[in-house]
Amino acid sequence: METNQESTKSAAMRIVPANQASSEDLEKIFGTRGDPGHCRCQWFQNPGKSFGALTDEERAQRLRDQTACGTPRAKKTSGLVGYLEDEPVGWCAVEPRTAYPRLLGSKIPWAGRDEDKDSEDVWAAVCFVTRTGYRRMGVSRAMAVAAVDFARDRGARALEGYPRLLEEGKKSMWGEMFVGSRSIFEEAGFSEVSHPTPRRLVMRIDFEGERHERT
Repeated sequence: METNQESTKSAAMRIVPANQASSEDLEKIFGTRGDPGHCRCQWFQNPGKSFGALTDEERAQRLRDQTACGTPRAKKTSGLVGYLEDEPVGWCAVEPRTAYPRLLGSKIPWAGRDEDKDSEDVWAAVCFVTRTGYRRMGVSRAMAVAAVDFARDRGARALEGYPRLLEEGKKSMWGEMFVGSRSIFEEAGFSEVSHPTPRRLVMRIDFEGERHERT
């Protein structure tokens, strides 16, 4: 559970589309060590052997291209960047689900579901990164809430997440929870739609009902 201090800092975050952030901001969030600095949010973008064939700098360049960072007028971007007191502290990858070939090619998210993988109006939030030194401040929770608004405002019919579950009494390994936890999605309004493996959930928030209510 977050402390009051953590909740206050989370609520005070400023979150913007990643094209409104700079490449320097992204560098601060991802860093140069560990899984974030190595992956640069390219795991879902590059399936099979293509991920391993890329150097760290090539992955970093792909992230810069995908986000269109530093180009506020860009029509598309691939995520959100969060700030605390003007310091970049958080990242969330969120865009149409079709942008993630590894996700589309995996059997896990689709087990037991009759779902059209090619629906471009279904979005996905697949990665959360919190900058070193700012963890346990509610950053990912704030980013998940912002991802809902971001997808809805850009015409998404629904938004999905694919969190991992930790075994009771066990701590997460470094990088294991980059897809998010059940609690951050629940607090953002998502509901569980399937439980394809003991440690993986599919969670979703639909905006169709909201549109009908408005009309």
